[in-house]
Amino acid sequence: MELGTMNPAFQQVEEEKPIADKTTTPVELDVKLIDSPAEEYTQIKPYAGMPKEVLLLHSSQACYRVPREILFWLIVVCTLSLVGLTVSMVALSPHCLSWWQVSPVYHVYPRSFKDSNGDGVGDLKGIQEKLGYFEYLNIKSVWVSPFYRSPMRDLGYDVEDFQAIDPLFGTMKDFEDLLAGMHKLGLKLIMDLIPNHTSDKHRWFNLSRTGDPHYKDYYVWADCTATGPKPNNWVSVFGNSSWTYDAVRGQCYLHQFLKEQPDLNFRSPRVRQEMFDIISFWLDKGVDGFRMDAVRHLLESTHLRDEPQVDPDKPPELITSKWDLHHDFTTTQVGLHDLLREWRAHMDVYSREPGRYRLMMTESNDGPEVEKTMMYYGTRLVKESDFPINFYLLDLPHNNSGLWVNHLVNLWMANMPTGHWPNWLVGNHNTPRVASRAGSHYSRIINMLLLTLPGTPTTYYGEEIGMENINVTESQIQDPAGKNNRSASRDPQRSPMQWSDDLNAGFNDKTNVTWLPVHPNYSNVNVEVQKQNDSSVLSQYRFLSKLRQTELALQRGWFCFIYTDGSVFAYLRELDGLDHAFLMVLNFGRESTVSDLSVVVELPERLRVLMSTNPVNDGKMVSKSRIPTEAGEGLIIEFSAHVSFNANPLRLCYISEKACYLSAFDILYTC
Repeated sequence: MELGTMNPAFQQVEEEKPIADKTTTPVELDVKLIDSPAEEYTQIKPYAGMPKEVLLLHSSQACYRVPREILFWLIVVCTLSLVGLTVSMVALSPHCLSWWQVSPVYHVYPRSFKDSNGDGVGDLKGIQEKLGYFEYLNIKSVWVSPFYRSPMRDLGYDVEDFQAIDPLFGTMKDFEDLLAGMHKLGLKLIMDLIPNHTSDKHRWFNLSRTGDPHYKDYYVWADCTATGPKPNNWVSVFGNSSWTYDAVRGQCYLHQFLKEQPDLNFRSPRVRQEMFDIISFWLDKGVDGFRMDAVRHLLESTHLRDEPQVDPDKPPELITSKWDLHHDFTTTQVGLHDLLREWRAHMDVYSREPGRYRLMMTESNDGPEVEKTMMYYGTRLVKESDFPINFYLLDLPHNNSGLWVNHLVNLWMANMPTGHWPNWLVGNHNTPRVASRAGSHYSRIINMLLLTLPGTPTTYYGEEIGMENINVTESQIQDPAGKNNRSASRDPQRSPMQWSDDLNAGFNDKTNVTWLPVHPNYSNVNVEVQKQNDSSVLSQYRFLSKLRQTELALQRGWFCFIYTDGSVFAYLRELDGLDHAFLMVLNFGRESTVSDLSVVVELPERLRVLMSTNPVNDGKMVSKSRIPTEAGEGLIIEFSAHVSFNANPLRLCYISEKACYLSAFDILYTC
């Protein structure tokens, strides 16, 4: 660069400095000539192409250095604050609810749901045709009863091959297509697993009865003769002796259900491994969970002693019913829970994939011995099932009163281990339908109870539209239990799903064949008709399902008993920090009544009805001292919550995992 083109300020410095030694570097030269940084800042001006040495000297001016240092430390402080806030939020955040907690479970009985090929029996393709219906109901979890290959002596609960689909329901490809279709829509599939027994047509049983060394101990065998006494007095669930003589092996085998359903011997390591392989087979397919059937029967006492009689004076030869015995040696034996925990641990291996948790729910109806049912939750140290199925609300019709409902709900909540998740069920394939047990007038209020209690509700297909039992003639009976005893038939609650007022209620629209009769009321009680009516049973169910998912108080908040009398059962759902809560007032009695909740100081004086099972009362304002309800009417009342009801330790309140809501950040935190 020529002298004439230099930056004037720099040129001035060059002119004033004396001749330096040629070995002196530019930096050294500048340092020698500049008495202080302040002098340098006034003499040096930035110019294009300046050397880095000059640029560094220029940038050290206070007007640049100070803001830079302030910005640097501000970034450090903000970064540390964000890291601290993130760590705090992670540490304080409650566990996210899993897929089986945020949605009701919908129970499909495949024979009766939808027939796709016109043979009169529902199938897997039929279920796939109706996947949009689950979305309409806001359902994410679907439990399907057995569809394994089976001789159908117990309509699928007698399994001939645990790794094959019965042709009645379709093919393995049909199953894989169904599962893929469900996962595409964000739906989860829960399968029934029947580990206690197989069909007597199963390959294992045929090999065991012939004495094959590998399969010899796959089942429970005991010495007996064709005409002699049985090994003991054990009685099957379906009645009469649990033992049947097999002429091929020359021994008796145990069956706690039908004689065509021999019990597996889970004291055999080989049988345990077989069940591990079956579980793995379906989990590898992508199944999202299992409902483990009849788990209380998995193990029996090895000593084979007689079980004690309920009536000690009853002649032994008259012991023919399960109700005649105390089942001390055939249910809930030592080792049972170890077996289930092994399965849980095996399923947990598959649950490591993000978003693919595998559910395990267990079926064990222990009646008044509720403490036995609670053992299926596991312990603080060892996990077992996510929840045992709760059968207690099946007793609702036995006593139509608020006091009885209060008792049934508290029976579970008071005995459930702290921190666990409840489950509620009001109907299934073995129990008369709600509308027939309690009366059609009570279908809506029972659905309201089911969908506003804490935990996971389970809905048996058709309950969401108020389906009722059918009348089945003797010639129409399909249920093996009904063929032995017509009054014990479970066919009435298994009638075809009522989709529309078309041929066969839309269940089979190809031929005039159905495996069981369609209920004659299908022209009025069906999905399509109720979709068009905003006040129908279906529309109310759908509203409740959506409300449950969108409202934190209903999904994971406190549950508090608030009022009970001979007719009304009332309870509260609230979440600490949330500015609104829900009061449910349900009249299970036979008469209209007025409830006085004036003693509940946390309630405002005036309340607005968000929803009533009687639509004419939607939106009405009521006084907390006079809340009227008709017989069979339920109210959901939303109100502003300024004080927490559960804060009073004298009140009966429950929560699975305590959480609080922080409105400023719209987040939940552990409190």
